[in-house]
This record gives sequence, structure tokens and C-alpha cells, in this order.
Amino acid sequence: MSHRVLKLVGALFVAPWLVAAPVSPNTPRATAQTTDSKPADPQTPPGQDTAAGAQKADEFAEAQRVLNGPAGNPECVWLGRRVVSLLWRDDLDTAFRHLDLYDRFGCPSGHIQATFRCLVLHSNTIDPKAADSLNGRVYDCWLNPSLQPAPAPAAAASSPTTTR
Repeated sequence: MSHRVLKLVGALFVAPWLVAAPVSPNTPRATAQTTDSKPADPQTPPGQDTAAGAQKADEFAEAQRVLNGPAGNPECVWLGRRVVSLLWRDDLDTAFRHLDLYDRFGCPSGHIQATFRCLVLHSNTIDPKAADSLNGRVYDCWLNPSLQPAPAPAAAASSPTTTR
């Protein structure tokens, strides 16, 4: 019986050392990681993030100035433009999830429809290989959904003119 008691007492003294052993080697590494000063993202220049943020703020301010009502609110602009571009790229599941958020913010769903209609009418001006082409057209159509497509140069030149 005394042999069992000694085993139990020994185990109680050894157990904390076994639990603490895996923790102690990790502690110096965690401290070393926090003291290292690494740049956040070495690939992007520091001024580029602020320039992109300023451009987005300018876009939202312009949308609020041009559009009356909730369609010009920054959250509606951001979500709405994203929904329209996702619809264009046939990512319907993601587009509908974003559309649910768009509706929860009280944004007008008719503006999505009008913007997508404008995008379809201007589909010949979108370069599928250039993301900026789609984003620029979505932005233009968001600000002015009734934007009329430019007439095709061949169709305008071939139409006969009559004078009286």
C-alpha cells in the first residue's frame, strides 16, 4: 500500500512539470515574434494604401452628391456595385448573398436592376480581360443608370441622310 501512495505522490509532483514543459519552449518564441519589427506588407508601397482609400472616399462622396436617396449611401454604393459585378460574372450565389445585405441596409433594389440593365446595354465596351473595364463601367452605370450607349460608328455612317 505504501508503494501505491508513493507512486501517487510522485505522479502529483511530476504532472505539473510535464504540463509546463511544452509551454515553456513556446513562450520565448512568442515573445521573440512580438519584438520583431517587420513591415506589414513589403510588396505595397506605404503611400499606395492611403491613395486607394482616398480614391474610394472620393467615389463615395461623388455618389452621394449625384444620387438622391439611399442609393448614394456608401454602404449601398459598395454593396450595390459588388452585386452588379457579381451578376455580370455569373456568380449568382454570392450576388444573392450580397443582395440580402443590400436589402437589410434599406437600399433600393430598383437601382440594382437599372444599373444591371445599363451594364448589359454597354456590354460591348467591357473588356473581359481587364477588371478595371468592368469596374469602371459598373461605377458609371451606378451613378447614371439611364446612361445611353454610344451609337456604333458603322451604323451611324451607313444610315442615309435625306434633305428636303
